[in-house]
Amino acid sequence: MDNEILPGPSSRPIDESDGNQKVNEECNEKDSVGCSEYLNNVYVIQRLQTMANRAEEVARQLWMSGWEVVNFQRLPAWLKDNDMLLQGHRPQLNTIWACVKSVFRIHTETGNIWTHFLGCFSFTVISLFMLFQPSSLFQWQDKLVFSAFFFGAVCCLGFSCVFHTISCHSEYVSRIMNKLDYAGIAFLTIGSFVPYLYYTFYCVFWAKAFYLALIGVLGTVAIIVSMSSKFATPPYRPLRAGVFIALGLSGVIPCIHAIIWNGFWSSVNHGSLGWLVLMAVLYISGASIYAARVPERCFRGRFDLWFQSHQIFHVFVIAAAFVHYHGVARLASYRLSDGDCRPPDDFLKNYDLYIPLDILTKIVDTSDQK
Repeated sequence: MDNEILPGPSSRPIDESDGNQKVNEECNEKDSVGCSEYLNNVYVIQRLQTMANRAEEVARQLWMSGWEVVNFQRLPAWLKDNDMLLQGHRPQLNTIWACVKSVFRIHTETGNIWTHFLGCFSFTVISLFMLFQPSSLFQWQDKLVFSAFFFGAVCCLGFSCVFHTISCHSEYVSRIMNKLDYAGIAFLTIGSFVPYLYYTFYCVFWAKAFYLALIGVLGTVAIIVSMSSKFATPPYRPLRAGVFIALGLSGVIPCIHAIIWNGFWSSVNHGSLGWLVLMAVLYISGASIYAARVPERCFRGRFDLWFQSHQIFHVFVIAAAFVHYHGVARLASYRLSDGDCRPPDDFLKNYDLYIPLDILTKIVDTSDQK
């Protein structure tokens, strides 16, 4: 049941000057011996009454500043995102501090806030650990490549955590943070592809540069679309999910290229193909559950607070990010230890297939003269 805010009784401050005048008049009627004690007792009583009234006023203000969860119908229009969640919503909170304090209370956004807060914190710690590794173990080029992934992960999870925390502040704040929330997903997608493409095409510069540029352009388009006010409204929920699914599936092209270039089993054993597929399955599954609003669609009122579709989506995103990190870490380990860019053994035998024989002859003659 929704609580209504009930103001306490208002109190009028005591006019101490009037009270003192009355006390003096009464004291004049008494003997001089008991007058001093009488004045002291009355003064103490007045002070206690004043303090009690002030305490009552403070309690009333604290009560007025409190809030209780409301049902979906009581929400303002701009807070009505998922009509499958019937109870347990935060009302509009007019201060950022009130929004921040709400993370320690149970409501429909509690799970969304804490899942991505813990994920953001975890990736921040891992990134700092990796970036502070000595250069003898991890060179700056590799740190830069992995930094793109960590930046995307921290931005995505951090923006999401902040959005779900302060989205109930006002319509303007909610709209801005919702845009950043979806832009963060694009950052994570771009950042996830950077280490994969860099180490997959470690020895093929043109392919590496082309696919990195392609993903960068597509991700930028997704960010621009995300920042559109119309795109952020609830009716465009399936379109939002579709845009990011398409952005994720754009990685299929370089993946197929890598399989053709390196061979299927080499891509599985050394190229972390299996981990990449698992990551894609987790992302697509989470986005599909989010768009379908399952399970709250099937069981109205039972998943208002916990295990709703948005929370499941958050868990899938974190799991996919960790799976991808594990996969690219294995790929990088192979490239930096066992893999190299030496040409195959039969490369020189077939060298004339790539360079005309007369040019080869001139190169050999020049080398002999030197």
